[in-house]
Amino acid sequence: MTAPIRVIQVSTGNIGTHALRAIIQNPAFELAGLWVHGADKVGRDAGSLAGLPPTGVLATNDLDALLKLDAPVVCYCSGADSRLGEAVADFEKILRAGKNIVSTSLPILTYPPQTNAAFREPLEATCRDGNATCFVSGIDPGFANDLIPLALLGACHRVEQVRMAEVMNYATYDQPHSLFDIMGFGGSLSETPMLLMPGILTFAWGGVIQMIADACGAKLDDIVEVHERLPAPHDIEITLGTIRAGTTAALRFELQGMVGGRPAIVLEHVTRIADDVAPHWPHGHGSGSYRIEITGEPNISMDFHLSGADGDHNTGGLLASAMRIVHAIPAVLAAPPGLVSTLDFMPIRPRGVFG
Repeated sequence: MTAPIRVIQVSTGNIGTHALRAIIQNPAFELAGLWVHGADKVGRDAGSLAGLPPTGVLATNDLDALLKLDAPVVCYCSGADSRLGEAVADFEKILRAGKNIVSTSLPILTYPPQTNAAFREPLEATCRDGNATCFVSGIDPGFANDLIPLALLGACHRVEQVRMAEVMNYATYDQPHSLFDIMGFGGSLSETPMLLMPGILTFAWGGVIQMIADACGAKLDDIVEVHERLPAPHDIEITLGTIRAGTTAALRFELQGMVGGRPAIVLEHVTRIADDVAPHWPHGHGSGSYRIEITGEPNISMDFHLSGADGDHNTGGLLASAMRIVHAIPAVLAAPPGLVSTLDFMPIRPRGVFG
């Protein structure tokens, strides 16, 4: 019988808690250590933080001590939206210690070849020095707009456009920094939130566009960013408080990968905080779903909806993000040192479909 893979878990936030629970409960893995941010969590048993029986593993905020443990991989789920430099420093420290990484942080590494060389090359060098591998994924960016679209494109003879869309109600998304500060919900329509500053959308999701283009052998002319916002028609109560009438209540953006002068690879987000806001925009199944639409031969349309045990779609999405990287651990351990992507684990690539 194969011994379980020992894993160090970093963070117990929205995604990290799901990853922690999966590592504890899956016999393929053994929890070796747990890093937490909050001082109130230090010293607590990992099981209690995951809503499970005691494990004997106590949480710590000492990453250096954890990296001395006999464990080949770190599952890193600590948010990096407002702490990019700290997260990169953590990655370098982990890789230099010879630990492999699976992570939902640093989405810019979802497809390393698209990442700026000044950012990418030092991490690649650290991977080589530590003989370690790093894989960043999740659901979006991640399998909803790379793995699944690529699988569907593999059934196509010719493609005019592939569109990957998240159509979601974020009313129950319990992440105030992301919802208010980054996306701008509840803010003035005259102010530009971080997400919509020029280049940020491409920074976060451009790798998805480039990955699909490279997998299909298509040459990108450019990646174009477009967006639209709409106000709340009245005060709206959500999990995190009140969205006042007249403030931002709906956001729609696209990244358009241009091939031969046309938008051939499109990533779209339709995000609202109430189902009746922006009624003329696309709606998903229930309060949210992911959609892939391929125009070509054949035409293909696919929608899928996730929900957690509590029935909430946002819970389902967070769980799926965690499971994407947890299940990738054996493949990452078997991969050569370096920064890897979904393409490194894809057996079929639909070459020439945009030709």
